[in-house]
Amino acid sequence: MDYDCLIVGSGHGGVQAAVSLRQHGFAGSIGLVSDERDLPYERPQLSKDYLAGAKPFERILMRPAEFWETRNIDLLLGNEVIRLDATEKRIFCANGAAFGYGQLIWAAGGRPRRMTCPGHDLRGIHSVRNRADVDRIMEELASVQRVVVIGGGYIGLEAAAVLTKLGKTVVVVEAMDRVLARVAAEPLSRFYEKEHRDQGVDVRLATGIEGFVGNDGRLSGVRLTNGETLAADMAIVGIGISPCVEPLVTAGALGCNGVDIDDHCRTSLPDVYAIGDCARMVSGHGLRIESVQNASDQATAVAKALCGEPVSHGAVPWFWSNQYDLRLQTIGLSSGYDQTVVRGDPNERKFSVVYLREGAVIALDCVNAVKDYVEGRVLVEGRARIAADILADSGVTLKSMANR
Repeated sequence: MDYDCLIVGSGHGGVQAAVSLRQHGFAGSIGLVSDERDLPYERPQLSKDYLAGAKPFERILMRPAEFWETRNIDLLLGNEVIRLDATEKRIFCANGAAFGYGQLIWAAGGRPRRMTCPGHDLRGIHSVRNRADVDRIMEELASVQRVVVIGGGYIGLEAAAVLTKLGKTVVVVEAMDRVLARVAAEPLSRFYEKEHRDQGVDVRLATGIEGFVGNDGRLSGVRLTNGETLAADMAIVGIGISPCVEPLVTAGALGCNGVDIDDHCRTSLPDVYAIGDCARMVSGHGLRIESVQNASDQATAVAKALCGEPVSHGAVPWFWSNQYDLRLQTIGLSSGYDQTVVRGDPNERKFSVVYLREGAVIALDCVNAVKDYVEGRVLVEGRARIAADILADSGVTLKSMANR
């Protein structure tokens, strides 16, 4: 079966690409390939409302079933792509299916990094990446009391918050000396460490995992590098993802830690675009950005290009995280910052961390501070230069600073 545009991946990027193509007048055939069998759904909700049982699966669907038929978009579910022939313009799946394409949009995302230490294959050790992962966790929760969360990033902390609210005893084990160390400055890390500890979570920092202990094939404990063994009925591993790009790279696409794309999301292969978690922009920040907004913005840019409206993708990225009654909103990329400014009082659970590089505002982390988040966008987009003492004055709005 051949398609004028074939999209691999049913996450936010893949779905937005299909929707945007139709919105911008693409009249050709569209196929959306996914290794999952579920209708496309919202991935960020998995570690939040879905795990908490606050939203059933039907409420996290990105579009109802009838949407795809009315837009003449074929959902090719249950097809894991394992090979790409860039010359013949064809993809091949593990189940033997094959699909041809005129244009290919690769939005396959990433797979959770797995532990490789002794006992890593015991039952009761889980990741949080797709619906099946979370369903397995939920099926076991009734018989689980003690949970060890490995990794103090957003996924791990969100899972810890939900499980704590469900009455579980939770330990978070982080290899670095603070949580969120890869994505945030120390003031934000220390704030979240305190919040989790205040909620009853045991947060262990600068601690590694030596192995897992089991009983009859099921997890019973987590052995730390300091010699201690934590009793555990369940472990959740949140140590990042590996981009799913092997078929592209094997076919000749350039890439390191993902597949390389230019400002228009084009790979080095003819008629092959890549978007979302698996794509690394070689110009500008030179990073892979793991966010719904980035995937959606890149998808829209590719759709416009395929409809004769080429635009460069350069939107300022944003992120969000819900933990307990705290809403964290981030605008911009803080990597490479050389100064931080705290606005407000973390003890009041409403504050922002402003990141600067060479005197220019490059990002903000806003905790229960929606106004700072909204108004700070202009500062980030304009790389505003504002004195630290002025930024620190929460009595002065960021909007007024932007207008100076």
